[in-house]
Amino acid sequence: MSSVLLGYDTGVMSGAMIYIQRDLKINDVQKEILVGTINVYSLLGSAIAGRTCDWIGRRYTIAMAGVIFFAGAILMACATNYAFLMFGRFVAGLGVGYALMIAPVYSAEISPRSIRGFITSFTEVFINFGVLLGYVSNYFFAKLATNLGWRFMMGVGAIPSVMLFVGGLIMPESPRWLMMHGRVGEASRILEKTSETLQEARERLADIKQAAGIPEDNHEEVVEVPNRQAGGRGAWREMFIHPTRAVLHITIAGIGLCFFQQASGIDSVVMYSPTIFEKAGITSDNGKLLATISVGVTKTIFILVSTFNIDKFGRRILLLTSTGGLVCSLLGLAIGLTVIDQHPTEKLTGAVAVCFFCVLSSVATFSMGMGPVAWVYSSEIFPLRLRALGSGLAAAMNRLVSGVILMTFISLYKAITIGGAFFLFAGIAFVAFIFFFTLLPETQGRGLEEMEEMFGTFFKWRSTVRELEERKKLKAEEGKKNDLA
Repeated sequence: MSSVLLGYDTGVMSGAMIYIQRDLKINDVQKEILVGTINVYSLLGSAIAGRTCDWIGRRYTIAMAGVIFFAGAILMACATNYAFLMFGRFVAGLGVGYALMIAPVYSAEISPRSIRGFITSFTEVFINFGVLLGYVSNYFFAKLATNLGWRFMMGVGAIPSVMLFVGGLIMPESPRWLMMHGRVGEASRILEKTSETLQEARERLADIKQAAGIPEDNHEEVVEVPNRQAGGRGAWREMFIHPTRAVLHITIAGIGLCFFQQASGIDSVVMYSPTIFEKAGITSDNGKLLATISVGVTKTIFILVSTFNIDKFGRRILLLTSTGGLVCSLLGLAIGLTVIDQHPTEKLTGAVAVCFFCVLSSVATFSMGMGPVAWVYSSEIFPLRLRALGSGLAAAMNRLVSGVILMTFISLYKAITIGGAFFLFAGIAFVAFIFFFTLLPETQGRGLEEMEEMFGTFFKWRSTVRELEERKKLKAEEGKKNDLA
């Protein structure tokens, strides 16, 4: 539900802004700001959520996100002018930021390691599902009067926020958050419910106790936590003022991954798909909205590829394959749009078909890896004491970049042509491929408490992973010898 909030808003705004522009008589600059500011506002929401979820807990933070977005959706639906609509966007943006930061963290912390990637990738699955719902909502409510249709499009977004609020109140708390606050007994009972075996629950409990600084043989219901500083000034200091090499590597990897996920321009493809299709020669409102629905269907289908394979093939293979495919798709779209721009009076059916195919292949390749892996990876690599802050900053970076791109896309393509804009995005995606290949180690099958030891050697992480594997084998062999003895 937290992901549906963002996805629905992204999808519905792509069509709603056609009718908002007609009804409220806004210009292109106001249109850019309207589309992109929710991401800037969600940047603030994500940053605040990191502290909030350490203070009141993961599940109550999720419930709070539902309340905030509900208020924003109602305000947007009732807006009578541009300023009122922008205030509604501000409130909704805070809710999106809260939800977007906390959902992957909660999923990663409560899931057993064998399906952690599968569960955490639901963030991107349901962003895509929300986008598709937004597109479908556009198509059906577009049949209403201009001043009513877009209001219904925006107001329907309040429904998932109600479900998110109710779910946040009834789901179990994160066992890692409970342990950070000394509630050992409660954390142990939740681990037993969310682990595949009792033995796994005990192993997870021991790892979390070690990370929280609680002696393994302490079985009291509530204990005093010696190093309870997560989310406070100590966490900021450890991440940015006096970081260890491992923490610095993790911070660069997590925030860098979320930066490149959006810097590749995928949100401009999704949000401005009606504009792209218009530039490619599809001119009717109905045709543009139907073509846009196909984008949502493609995203939703292809996200399932990574969801069911992320724990099988690992994060790196899906991420690198996805990024390579995105580079090729964006190049194809750039070439197709450039050809159409250079022949404005001709109807180039072949070039239109290439553009349509490349839009679909862009969202397909992105959804296969880059989309879900960014949320999975950034939520699992930060150590427990830094996880809420680190994941919040990664989500904030993601939303900031998305907001900047969406607020400047129209101005950008007017300055360098729409084909030139996608050549630029393709170049950024290529840089992203190099970044992912050289700096991001594989995390598949690792416990959350094991992540930190893989980082710290930056470009030489492969030798570190080999050493850890050899050490693990030696430890297993010693264990077998001790069992035999």
